[in-house]
Amino acid sequence: MRVSVVVPTLNEEEDLPILLESLKKQSFQDFEVIVADAGSKDNTVKLAKKYGARVVPGGMPGPGRNRGAEVANGEFLFFFDADVSLPPDFLEKALKELDHRFLDLATCEFHPSSNLKLDDIMFRFANLSVKMNQDLNPRAAGFCIFITRRLFNRVGGFDESLKLAEDHDLVQRASKFRPLRVLESTHLNVSVRRLEKEGRFSLIQKYFRVEMHLLFKGNVKEDIVEYEFGDFSKKGEANTKWLDDLEKKIIQMEKAYNRLTSPKDDTDG
Repeated sequence: MRVSVVVPTLNEEEDLPILLESLKKQSFQDFEVIVADAGSKDNTVKLAKKYGARVVPGGMPGPGRNRGAEVANGEFLFFFDADVSLPPDFLEKALKELDHRFLDLATCEFHPSSNLKLDDIMFRFANLSVKMNQDLNPRAAGFCIFITRRLFNRVGGFDESLKLAEDHDLVQRASKFRPLRVLESTHLNVSVRRLEKEGRFSLIQKYFRVEMHLLFKGNVKEDIVEYEFGDFSKKGEANTKWLDDLEKKIIQMEKAYNRLTSPKDDTDG
């Protein structure tokens, strides 16, 4: 088997079917899906099994991905989150490029499932950051890491002692043996649900704090920010309210601009 898709979940009945449906429609079909569930209280497990996924006990994202990898049969491990979706030819193009470039470690561009220009700008910046850091400071988001099982086992998988940024840690350790590269032939789509629930600027502030911790103190082994897994319905920290208010104003202005500049229907009637 060429590919094992591994997805950590916790109460993902709303978003997981979107990912599984996009996997069902792939032009390349030599893959298995492993859902590592952290004790969902909703219909996540039932839905995963309905789509033919293998369900194993999971945990937080790092441990969950490790549990999935332990039972995987594929030559490649494709790690996704439950709130992403794939173009129909994603696996076909990704594997073709991985083979053509002899890659053991890769990620890809990710696009927002949103029409807001603000989201597009944020994601463009994030993608650019990943590309610019491929050699000096390699990193990749946990929702789109592609690695050979051989290399994954060689570095010991995800470090389960870390509270955050276990994805970056894995990539940095693995890149000591094989370089990280960004696939050029395809991309995936990512939900903006976390941006909407926590606030875009509030989330940027959290990411910045994590980046500063990684830069000056190393791996994150304590809870330095609130970062929920699965059903993160609670609002962010109160001291970021001004950022959320600013964000709302920007989004309102953008929507108003889009209405004013959208093409008018010139059809006579």
